[in-house]
Formats: sequence, C-alpha cells, structure tokens
Amino acid sequence: MATTRRSKKAKVAYVCTECGGESPRWEGRCPHCAEWNTLQEFQPRDEPTDTHRFAALAGASPVQKLSEVQAKELPRQPTGLSEFDRALGGGLVPGGVILIGGDPGVGKSTLLLQAMASLAQVTQVLYVTGEESAEQVALRAQRLGLPTEGVDLLAEIRLETITDTLLSLKPKIVVIDSIQTLYSAQLSAAPGSVSQVRECAAQLTRLAKQNGICMVFIGHVTKDGSLAGPRVLEHIVDTVLYFEGDPQSSFRLVRAFKNRFGAVNELGVFAMTDRGLRGVTNPSALFLSQHQQQVPGSCVVATLEGTRPLLVEIQALVDTAHIPNPRRLSVGLEGNRLAMLLAVMNRHAGVVTYDQDVFVNAVGGVRISEPAADLAVLLAIMSSLNNKPLPKGLIVFGEVGLAGEIRPAPRGQERLREAAKLGFSVALIPKANAPKQPIEGLDIWAVERVDDAVAQLRASYT
Repeated sequence: MATTRRSKKAKVAYVCTECGGESPRWEGRCPHCAEWNTLQEFQPRDEPTDTHRFAALAGASPVQKLSEVQAKELPRQPTGLSEFDRALGGGLVPGGVILIGGDPGVGKSTLLLQAMASLAQVTQVLYVTGEESAEQVALRAQRLGLPTEGVDLLAEIRLETITDTLLSLKPKIVVIDSIQTLYSAQLSAAPGSVSQVRECAAQLTRLAKQNGICMVFIGHVTKDGSLAGPRVLEHIVDTVLYFEGDPQSSFRLVRAFKNRFGAVNELGVFAMTDRGLRGVTNPSALFLSQHQQQVPGSCVVATLEGTRPLLVEIQALVDTAHIPNPRRLSVGLEGNRLAMLLAVMNRHAGVVTYDQDVFVNAVGGVRISEPAADLAVLLAIMSSLNNKPLPKGLIVFGEVGLAGEIRPAPRGQERLREAAKLGFSVALIPKANAPKQPIEGLDIWAVERVDDAVAQLRASYT
C-alpha cells in the first residue's frame, strides 16, 4: 500500500511556463532558465496511455538521401487581408499551425473572423469559439457587416469533441479561440493549466499535420507581453505572430517572430475602424508627425521591418538635469544603446550630455530593434541640444560603432527608394550604402564617421 502511494506521489511534476523545463519538485527559481516563480504543477499520465495516444507521432521512416528527397513548394491560400498575408509570408499553408497572441481587446478575434469570412468564399472553414457563445460571435459578424454564409461555427471547449468534429467535417482552415480555454477529458487539470495547454496543442497539431488542415490558435499573453503557458507551445507551432497596439490608438501591428514558411520580423499594419480592421497601404505615414515647420530634436530614419522599408520619426528632448544622476529614457528604442550613443557623441563628436536629461521616442508606438537607427538617434539628440532643426527633407540611417565609424545598413537601396517616393530630398547615409546610380530627387550625403556627419550638418546651417 505504501508503494502505491509513493508511485502516485512521484507522478506530480512541475513545468516552467517560460522554458518548458520540468522539475521533480517546486522551487522558487527554475533550474533550467533561472526565472523566478514560473514553476506550475501538473500530473503526467500513465506510460501505457502515453504510448497508445502518441503512437502515430513516431511512425517508422526509412533513411533517405537528402539529395533524393523531392521537395515541392507548398501552395498558399490568401486570407483576403493583404497586411495579414504579409505577416504570414504570403498566406496560409496547408498543414501549418499558427499561434497569434496579443493583449485582451486588441482585435485578435476580429481579425480572424474577418479572415474566415473572406476564406469561406473559396474554401471550407471552421471557427471554434471557447470564450464566447455562438450568439456573441454572430453579433460581432453582424456589426462588422461580414458575409458569414459559408463559415461553420462550433462553440465547444472539450478537445475530444473538437477533434471528432474536425475528422467528420474535414475543413481546410480552423481557428481555435482560444487554446487556453480547451481541456482534454484525459487530464484532471483545469483548462488553461500547463498540462492542458500542452496536451491540447500537441493533439491538434498532430491532427493538422496528418490531415493537411491549416490551424490558427489564439493565445493569451502574460503581464510582460509574452504568450501565456509554457514556451514549448511556441516550438510546437510553425508560425508565431504577435498582435500589438496601444489601446488609445486606432492602429494595430501584426509582427511575425517565428515562421517556418516565410521571413521573420515581417510587419502588417492595420487601422481599427467601426467596420473592423483595415489594412494600411502606406504605413510610413503613421510614424511621421505632420509638423507645420521644422522643429528641433526631430529626425526621420529609414528602418526595415522584415522586407518592408518604413520611415519613422525619432524625437529627442535634451534638457538640463536638476538631479545628480541625469535621466536616460527611450521609448521604442533600446535603452542600453542610448547610453552607448551618448558616450560615442562625447568621445568622437565633442557633444557633451553628461549634465543633461535625454529622452528619445519613436513616434507612433513602433519598436525599432535594428542598429541602423543609431545615426538618426544621435542627430536628433544633437539637434535638440543645439535647439536647431535638421535640414528640411532629411532622411537618415546607419549604425554607429564604438570607434566612431558609421557602418552600412542592409538593403540600403530600398530604404532610399522609399524615402524618395515619399518626397524626401536629402539622405545622410553611410558611405558604403552610397548608390552607384543617382536617385532622382534625392541628394546623397555619404559619411564615414560620426564627426563627418556632425560637420556635414553644421555646414548645411551656414
């Protein structure tokens, strides 16, 4: 009897919600990724049950020569939303599993309902709702004015019922809203727990791969913006999308962080209207402030989001510090990189800011992670410090090194063409990015070092 109790007790394990690592006992800190308070209890199933249910995942396969494998391009199904297709890499792929996360109320269900209404005109689709009733989904579709005649709807959270429905209807595209609401009768844990999320995602992914069903999971996010549940969920799926947006703004961004069928960091831009989400054809206009005249501390950078060039305005405010430790604050840009740029300005350009508060912001709520924005940040700070606006129609990009050199940015020609298309007349860029052929309407200032860029701007004022 004691042996039986010990064996049952040994079946309790703890899983990290960040890295997915397992631990035999609860600890305040995960032994795998060193994150605090991320271990959650779950109960593994008996070994015979695991072997029976997952036998289809380990089918025998002979060894093949890679050169003899016949690879073919998978056909893509456009969703009818061009910006969504851009983030996906061109459209939906049969057998692909997509995970899309975002803050509550950002528009995940609205976006996918619009996509399903469009896809229902050309293929068979199924919308599984676990958070809302069928009447609530119908009311949203009616409010948005969507054609829903071909959309099959299932209000269910039990995994076994959903899989039976998928096998009987055989839809081509399925939306699960959301993966955290589902539960399997094989487990005693509550819906949304680590074990339930892992089990439901694994079973639905296996079903999608075996039957060529494109499946889209809607996932909840935690307070820090990451997807709730174990990080292993992101490894199971083929594509991970994040739906971003400020609740006070009408604009939404869909960004790809993982894509086995396309490029990562692709960006789709939407505007939230009373008729749903609408794609923005010229997203650069969102991130440029409409100043009546040139103002100090403003510089436009040509950045790259995936394969799309975007023009974003960088604003800087430099003010006299009234405390011993001046503040350094950046919104939409990396804070540590801001401190590095201030040191480079002091050492190689003679621009002193040790007694100044420095605030930097990327207009429009966009986040810029590439180092090609370094030069624009540096020039915006210098403009605010001197209280002199930069030349009208100036576009800037380039990475700044610790030695004061300005390094080239990838795909510089596309950045310059986007700037010329939007009416910019002067480009301050790294010398290595200087075009071999002149670009109509665009004057090129090619520089090699930070002090050369500062001297070029001071010469333009005279």
